[in-house]
Amino acid sequence: MPSFTVYKGSQSGAIVKATTERPALSGDEVLVKVTASGLCGTDLHYKTVDMALGHEGVGVVSEVGPQVKSLKTGDRVGWGYQHDNCASCDQCQTGREVYCGERAMFGYADLDQGSFAEAGVWREAFLFKIPDGLTDAEAAPLQCGGATVWTCFDDYNIPPTARVGVLGIGGLGHLAIQFAAKRGNDVVVFSGTDSKKQEAFNLGANEFYATKGLTELNIGKKLDALLVCTSAHIDWATYFPIMAPNSIMFPLSVESGDLVIPYMPLLTQGITVQGTIVASRATHRRMLEFAARHGVKPMLNTFPMTVEGIETACKTLDEGKMRYRGVLLPQ
Repeated sequence: MPSFTVYKGSQSGAIVKATTERPALSGDEVLVKVTASGLCGTDLHYKTVDMALGHEGVGVVSEVGPQVKSLKTGDRVGWGYQHDNCASCDQCQTGREVYCGERAMFGYADLDQGSFAEAGVWREAFLFKIPDGLTDAEAAPLQCGGATVWTCFDDYNIPPTARVGVLGIGGLGHLAIQFAAKRGNDVVVFSGTDSKKQEAFNLGANEFYATKGLTELNIGKKLDALLVCTSAHIDWATYFPIMAPNSIMFPLSVESGDLVIPYMPLLTQGITVQGTIVASRATHRRMLEFAARHGVKPMLNTFPMTVEGIETACKTLDEGKMRYRGVLLPQ
C-alpha cells in the first residue's frame, strides 16, 4: 500500500503537511515519485481548502500496476490538471476529454494527492513521458501553464503566418511569446509599462506596446489572434479595434466575475472570443515535443518542497513578484 507525504491547504490558508495512503496499485495505476512541481495561480485559489495542492507534477515511475502497458520503472513522467475521464462520451471519443462531463480534475477529484508531495498514484493514461530535452524543473510548469497557451495554437488552427498578440508577460505570457515565436508567428506583446520590453524581445517578440493609461492602441496591421494572459480582467473595448476580421481572442487566466465585451464589433467583424481549458492528452504530448525540440523553457524561481518553501513560493506569486514560474523541488 503506497504511503507518501502531501502538502495541503487549510481553512486558514496555512500549508499543512499530511500523509496520504492509497490501496495497492490496480489496473493502469502508476506510483510516481515527485521530482519537481510547478506552482500555478490556481493553487492559490485552493490554498484555503482542505486538499492536497499542486497539479504541475513531474517525477520518476517507481512502481506500476498490473495493466500498465508502456511505462516502466525509472521513466520520467509528468501530469497536469486532468486525472481521468469516462472514455465513452462524445467528448472523450473525439479527443476533447477535457470537456467530459465525468472528468476528474484538480480541485474536484483525488483531493488527497497532488504534485506538492513526495509521490502520487495516477493512471498511466494521464501521464506524459518527459522528452530528454527538458529537465524536470523546466518540464513542470509546462504541464499546465505551457499546455494552456499551446492549446490556443494547436486546437484552434492558428497558422504560423498569423499575427499573434500576447497581453501580459507573466507565467503564461512569457511561455506564449516563446511558443508563438518558435512557430514563426509575428509576435506583438502588450504590457503595462516598458519595464519588461527588452525581456519581451529576448523571448521572441517582434513588437512591444506599453498600455498603461491608454484607451486607444495604434499597432498598424491588425491581429489575427490575441492571447490574454493577464492575472486580472481587462478592458476588452480597448483591444477589439486592433483585431482583424474573423480573428480570435483567448481569455486564459482563471478569474471570477463577468466577461464584458463590445457587442457590435463582435458581430460586424466576426470576432470569436474563445473559452478554453488545459490541453487534451494528444495536444499535451505535442506541446512537450515542440518545447523540447525548439527550446521553449520557462523562466524559473525555485523553492524547497517544504511547508516553509511552499508558503514563500505562494507569497511570491500572490504579490506578483514571481519571474515567471515557481517550481518546488524535494529536499
